[in-house]
Amino acid sequence: MGQRQQIPVVVLAGFLGSGKTTLLNHLLHRSGGSRIGAVVNDFGSIEIDAMAVAGALGDSTVSLGNGCLCCAVDVGELDGYLERLARPEAGIDVIVIEASGLAEPQELVRMLLASEQPEVVYGGLVEVVDAAEFDDTRAGHPEIDRHLALADLVVVNKTDRVHDAEGVLALVHSLVDGAAVVPATYGRIDPEFLYDCRPSEERVGQLSFDDLHDHAEGGAHAGHLHAAYDTLSFVSDLPLDPRRLMRFLDSRPEGLYRIKGYVDFGPYDTRNRYAVHAVGRFLRFYPEPWTPADAADVRRTQLVLIGSGIDAAALGEELDACRRDADAPPADEHGMWGVLRYVPDRDGEEPSRADTP
Repeated sequence: MGQRQQIPVVVLAGFLGSGKTTLLNHLLHRSGGSRIGAVVNDFGSIEIDAMAVAGALGDSTVSLGNGCLCCAVDVGELDGYLERLARPEAGIDVIVIEASGLAEPQELVRMLLASEQPEVVYGGLVEVVDAAEFDDTRAGHPEIDRHLALADLVVVNKTDRVHDAEGVLALVHSLVDGAAVVPATYGRIDPEFLYDCRPSEERVGQLSFDDLHDHAEGGAHAGHLHAAYDTLSFVSDLPLDPRRLMRFLDSRPEGLYRIKGYVDFGPYDTRNRYAVHAVGRFLRFYPEPWTPADAADVRRTQLVLIGSGIDAAALGEELDACRRDADAPPADEHGMWGVLRYVPDRDGEEPSRADTP
């Protein structure tokens, strides 16, 4: 039996009124079969619709029908809640921390990176922006520019409430440091941008929020968010060259929001495949031992890319160029350095990278 995969912890930040809670509720309602642990900072002043549906169970904790667990928490209690949510019996697949509207997201990120919980791993910073109030917010809170520069993914919410949404998006693009920028209304983004959605499983005696929405909205495919985005699936039976792949990842376009899957680097590491997780500019690799069932002749790379306005054909060609031909020179000892810079160490500490807040 291999080790249980670490649970990604995503920080959801943004000023009061930007739509963080709405986005969190959207994720809870459209969890894609995943079990979400939601940690809400400064919960007392925030009303969460999903909690009102389920009813409070005391101690500011709510157990939702689809396995979600929402906890009100002070920053000092964070590590304890992470330990609780990461227990195998909780069955949590991803943890989302909704920061207070006046919180300093960098401090939450630093706490996560310093966490002593080996079961969790930092999964990126998502900053939510109110398009309708963006100019006034920047005027009253100039630190928002710094927050945007730290973000891995920026959700420009309420684009339906402004006449020049493209102008707001362009301004946000000019303020971020390589982060993906996603337009949204009512906080509706595809959960796949943030984490891997597991196939829904039947849960005896439980009616999930996914089920409720399917009935209310006319079926499982009604208003499916994937329709608004482009997806590229890439499979290669040949190993990928690590240097070529890193050149591809370092130059990925702004509209490419999410990359996930597994990479086979062939002779550069014959013992492991590498799970890849990218949200906007955030990038991490996680080595996982090949199992005995993964015979050398069936090992392959499998990647999914999700974005908006991307040239899927061109990206596919770039990935094709990353393949390592059978007659390629022998693997050298320096070839994996670029990849290993994005691998957390064995103690769970994150790589020391300029793009890590």
